[in-house]
Amino acid sequence: MLYKNTPGRVVFLVINYTVLTLVVISCLVPFINQFAISLSSKGAVAAGRVTFLPIGFSTLAYEFAFRGGRFMAAFFISVQRLFLGVAINMLLMVLTAYPLSKTKHQFAGRNVYMGYFVLTMIVSGGLVPTYVLVSNLKLLNSIWALVLPGALPIWSMIILMNFIRGLPKELEEAAFVDGASPMLVLFRITLPLLLPSLATVCLFSAVFHWNDWFMGMIYMSINKYPLQTYLQSMLRNYEQIIRQAQGDIAQIVAMLDVRGGRAAQLFLSMIPILCAYPFLQKYFTKGLTIGSVKG
Repeated sequence: MLYKNTPGRVVFLVINYTVLTLVVISCLVPFINQFAISLSSKGAVAAGRVTFLPIGFSTLAYEFAFRGGRFMAAFFISVQRLFLGVAINMLLMVLTAYPLSKTKHQFAGRNVYMGYFVLTMIVSGGLVPTYVLVSNLKLLNSIWALVLPGALPIWSMIILMNFIRGLPKELEEAAFVDGASPMLVLFRITLPLLLPSLATVCLFSAVFHWNDWFMGMIYMSINKYPLQTYLQSMLRNYEQIIRQAQGDIAQIVAMLDVRGGRAAQLFLSMIPILCAYPFLQKYFTKGLTIGSVKG
């Protein structure tokens, strides 16, 4: 065992902090570079002279993002999907994980339901049947097409279920003795103890809904793309979007480099997750650790 003041411990800490520092730097460098490009002039970007500091400071890329193209419309569709999708995910995960956390003697058929949910993690319905189902339900080009197909994330539900199974059984037993109903026990006793695990699965859900682009491309028309789908198509067709610019936007485009415009929109798309993650990160490791102990 290495103790605090031993030479081996010091060497371990030096190597550990050095490696972690290099990892952090390697993660931050692309963000800093893209941010610098988004704030640089067309000539500096085109010449490839921008590294970590803006050259020829310019906010035209952000002005184009807010006033040109469909960035803001796609952004608000993603925000709507984020809040609606996370709310549905959290509700269904809680209502499913709580009964499945009981034993087969407390909940008849518990193993059958659990086997069914695990099976859906291994075998999916497939893209074509899912699309046909969404189409027959008249959900195409609606926000529901983006949130209902993934309404119950099974892996996150299992994390939540295992966390509930780790809570002291005496709390529920005392509440039942006092005449509390199962729903009252769930919302008044169990949920307040689930904050670390709830924060973990909430973060998983939020990142999925914000970063997913494939469902938008499959189920939505071009003018209703969520942000990541719009960005994915924009990266391929940015020159065409610029050529179609008119009026005041055309003047901005004339002074804007393609790489700068892309960098600005990509950086703006990362801001919500970057802002939310620090507040949830303290629950993240604890929720994963506790929620993965039992099966």
